[in-house]
Amino acid sequence: MTTGTVVYDGDCSFCTWSARQGQRLLKADVTLVPWQRADLAALGLDRAAVTRAVQWVAADGAPKAGHRAIAAWLIASGVPWSVAGRTMLMPPVSWLAAGVYRVVARNRHRIPGPWRANGVCSVR
Repeated sequence: MTTGTVVYDGDCSFCTWSARQGQRLLKADVTLVPWQRADLAALGLDRAAVTRAVQWVAADGAPKAGHRAIAAWLIASGVPWSVAGRTMLMPPVSWLAAGVYRVVARNRHRIPGPWRANGVCSVR
């Protein structure tokens, strides 16, 4: 049974790479879907939310965004990942996680790495 849906920016090479790495490493049964191909209304999301941050929509329909979405995916993946996910939700770690998420999201087009095709990330 699918535990949740991860909605990410399919136009962002870094986001796509990160989602696929998460699916490979984390053992939770999730559905990965780029927001550009998602039925946002059915997921209880809107364009403003999905363009701002990655989203986790639990099987019960409750959405979480940004670092909370990543924490939910980690928690759904069981031990040892769930320990990291729960820790991400506890202050002061949650404050740091939220800040790091915002910085990465804002600058994802500048992050060098294997997701870049011909040295260019698709998000500007």
